[in-house]
Amino acid sequence: KDIPGSVVRSSTIPEELGRIGYLLADKTGTLTQNVMVFKRLYVGSGSYTIENRGQISRLLKQEYAKPTLARYESQESLATSALPFGRKRKIVKITEALRVTETIKALALCHNVTPIVEQSTSASFDTSTKYDDEYHSTSDTPRTSVTSLNTTVGSDVLELLSATAISYQASSPDEIAIVDWTERIGLTLVHRSLKSMTLKLNSTEQLFDYEILQLFPFTPETKRMGIIVRDENTNEIIFYLKGADTVMQNIVQYNDWLQEESSNMAREGLRTLVIAKKLLTQEKYQEFEQKITKARLQTINRSRYVREVIETLECDMELLGVTGVEDKLQVDVRQTLESLHNSGIKIWMLTGDKLETATCIAKSSKLIRRNDDIYIMKQVATREECLQELNIFKRKLDACLVITGDALQICLSFYEKDLMESIIESPSVVVCRCSPTQKATVTDLLKKYRNKKIRVCAIGDGGNDVSMIQSAHVGIGIVGKEGKQASLAADFSINQFSYLTRLLFIHGRDSYKRTASLSQFIIHRGLLFSVMQTIFCSVFYFATTPIFPAYLVVGYITIFTMLPIFSLVLDKDVPADIALLYPELYKELAKGRSLSLKTFSLWVLISVYQGSAIMYGAFVLFDDDFIHIVSITFTALILTELLMVALTIRTWHILMVIGEFLSFTCYILSIVIFQNYFDIRFLESWSFIWRVVTITVISCLPLYILKYVQTQFKPPIHEKLKQYSTLK
Repeated sequence: KDIPGSVVRSSTIPEELGRIGYLLADKTGTLTQNVMVFKRLYVGSGSYTIENRGQISRLLKQEYAKPTLARYESQESLATSALPFGRKRKIVKITEALRVTETIKALALCHNVTPIVEQSTSASFDTSTKYDDEYHSTSDTPRTSVTSLNTTVGSDVLELLSATAISYQASSPDEIAIVDWTERIGLTLVHRSLKSMTLKLNSTEQLFDYEILQLFPFTPETKRMGIIVRDENTNEIIFYLKGADTVMQNIVQYNDWLQEESSNMAREGLRTLVIAKKLLTQEKYQEFEQKITKARLQTINRSRYVREVIETLECDMELLGVTGVEDKLQVDVRQTLESLHNSGIKIWMLTGDKLETATCIAKSSKLIRRNDDIYIMKQVATREECLQELNIFKRKLDACLVITGDALQICLSFYEKDLMESIIESPSVVVCRCSPTQKATVTDLLKKYRNKKIRVCAIGDGGNDVSMIQSAHVGIGIVGKEGKQASLAADFSINQFSYLTRLLFIHGRDSYKRTASLSQFIIHRGLLFSVMQTIFCSVFYFATTPIFPAYLVVGYITIFTMLPIFSLVLDKDVPADIALLYPELYKELAKGRSLSLKTFSLWVLISVYQGSAIMYGAFVLFDDDFIHIVSITFTALILTELLMVALTIRTWHILMVIGEFLSFTCYILSIVIFQNYFDIRFLESWSFIWRVVTITVISCLPLYILKYVQTQFKPPIHEKLKQYSTLK
């Protein structure tokens, strides 16, 4: 109840939450909110932030104030490679306003965002009208007229359009943040269909229509997306492309600032995106269209053929700018990671972001703590380079490792065992530029080389984390902006990363402790009965004679002992507030001492001792009443089992008391009901009562004494904390 929205999708492994030693986490949407805020735009001539939004708006207004022909010639000067053969180019000075305008226009067009307009009027009109959902006003002043460069909207339609708010829908929060920013500075996406888009210049209410000719969606393999549009005013065909700087730097024309500026933004924790364009002639586009149509008709290796055709355009493109988008950290993520570190859990971050961005987020979120040494493994290509980097890292004791997915893949191909044995001891590991397949591979390798007593947990929020979540011992999905793919594929689903501490420290601890107690007590219950049966048979020369009637055996494992034993699932050794306040308590669970060969052997010895004490005690004290051996031993057996449950309980619950009382009451009622099997007069005699009590005390009192001595002279750490909290 204290974890809102939590869902348990696998009820067979809750105890595994109490033995987590490694936590593999995605970054975007897991450690961060996946709520993007546009922070910076760099266009080569200068950098623009949200603080100087007014300056960008003025530059945008200034450029669009030019006549259409002048603006078209200015755009031509930015793309000399796209000029038709034999056409003379007019030399025009490239102004700052032109650079900014072209970049903003590219950002407003190159995406998969759909605008959703909310109408503020109850008037009804034909929704099939072209401008039904393409207009909204960001100005508070009354609108008098709206003109398009190629279309005049009827006044009757304009009277009906009184939208006051617009929202955007897209699969990527980055794209929504960018399109929302272009709206704020003055260029708004007001309409989108499968074949067209419409932009509106807020300052003049002008509408600019673009025909969508081709759309190339983003994929994790290509790490970029593109679009080809036709400006319906100038008939100009433009190819826009945006993507990660690592792939775009080989596509754009030579420049001296892309890599440096991308690194600067990444060091600030911003997600970078490079935008480029290319002007296409009508002939060149028609040639491309024929090739792409032919490739899409292929039945074998269609994706490869399509990719090859698209790559013919992805060369020598004009670099427009670089955007920086901030992904805010989740609520209480720093405190959560600090608690997880203190609990002894080693945290790995597997992300597809740049090395600088991933490192910055790891530091700001305290995944890598201030005093931790950091070793950034260089890019390697040969076996010798791998060995050299690995030896350097081995000499850095307790250093956090930052490595790219490519370098990790190469090192694993040569020195898998040495690398894994080295990095599993690292307090934190950051793997950047990591693909979904690599995430699953890392998880499998960690399971292979880990300490077998601890478990590997993976947590993520997107479809690219599903393989990692399913490969781990315990998968936790976060319901976030990217949908419920990870949540549905995981064993446990939560809404925030900060809920992880309560899930592990409280529910994980309680589930593990309760499972250990319950399973071992069930073993003790069965073994205790078996020892008594063995001793009874040995007295009669190992004759196969049952000591108890069948109905008593069934009653023993059901109504006489079931409620007290299963009430152990309500037991807890540490209060919830103490478990959260002292994460160090979780370290003890990873050692597996609650359920091990040692504890199993101890319960076997207890069962043998108590079974022997009951049987031989009955033989000695009731030698004259041996005919009543069933009543004697079974009564002592029930009392012993109930007292052992009471001995095991660390925190009493009202249902535990009720379970003990009901079980003993059921046994008394069975004596009354089945009088043919019991001698009531004998059971009511004082001789029977004191002898049964004596046998029960002999079987249980030594264990109570040993527990008391242990608690006084060597109490567990959680007992010390409980006493300290009580005194405080």
